[in-house]
Amino acid sequence: MTAPTGLPSACARRTVADFLDMLAAERGASKNTLDAYGRDLGDYIAALAAKGRDPLTATTQDIRDHLASLADAALKPSSTARKLSAIRQLHRFLAAEEQRADNPAVLLEGPRQGRRLPKILSVAEVDALLRVAREGLDDPARPAGERLRARRAACLLEVLYAAGLRVSELVSLPLSAARMAEKTLEQGGGFLVIKGKGGRERLAPLTGPACEALKTYRRVLVELHPALAAQKWLFPSDAESGHLTRQAFARDLKDLAAAAGISRSRVSPHVLRHAFASHLLQNGADLRIVQELLGHADIATTQIYTHVLDERLKAMVRDLHPMNDEQ
Repeated sequence: MTAPTGLPSACARRTVADFLDMLAAERGASKNTLDAYGRDLGDYIAALAAKGRDPLTATTQDIRDHLASLADAALKPSSTARKLSAIRQLHRFLAAEEQRADNPAVLLEGPRQGRRLPKILSVAEVDALLRVAREGLDDPARPAGERLRARRAACLLEVLYAAGLRVSELVSLPLSAARMAEKTLEQGGGFLVIKGKGGRERLAPLTGPACEALKTYRRVLVELHPALAAQKWLFPSDAESGHLTRQAFARDLKDLAAAAGISRSRVSPHVLRHAFASHLLQNGADLRIVQELLGHADIATTQIYTHVLDERLKAMVRDLHPMNDEQ
């Protein structure tokens, strides 16, 4: 039965579902990615259905019309670019699966976007965050629950800045991660084994303070909530997932920012990840090493930090080139 005009057909919905299944199975796409693609492509097939079409019959002009409607809705260029990316990938999938002989999205260009530089914090600002997080951790006058929450926030901050993890990787660390960090610390240097995007594993070295923060957080958790401490997650909670949510950590981080005299709007888990990468590069780290530490599959993703390298290279030429008149 054909769906009424204006409503996506069962075939169109199945096409999108098959594409999302492929992303999950073959590319290891996260739930957040799948949800975002599902929303974007749901809008797309609804727009096609209003014209009596679906992904198997859509033309290049149909896609242009959909993008124009997004522009009319005053959508940000970055959002429109993301939606076009989802549409392109869907049609690439349909062509690869031989469900249609052409790809109507292949020649389309997305909206121009200015080069976005990541927000970062200075080393002094990160030091201020860490200093505030460490204050009063052993104060016996603090209620037990507050003391545990403070220990957890300090531990999360130390590990995030030490290893540059994605926030989803951080809050979902398994309990075995702490055991691995302690074991490797005894052997000369602590590290975590991170399972990142696409199921790819990488090693994330930890600083001494981060390892110590993990140990003391675990000790306090075991003392106060032994049953909770025995669960599979390093940062357990009563959330549906069983572990601390990204939103809860983000709120704690913004509270620390306010206490450190830093605008709450400038601080987030992702900003700390950017700070980790930028500060390493400022101190001479190789871009490919930072790529590996961040878990980027493509170095092009890491190259958003080239503004840091640009300044470093200018300084090297200024200070080291034998023909520099300023010597």
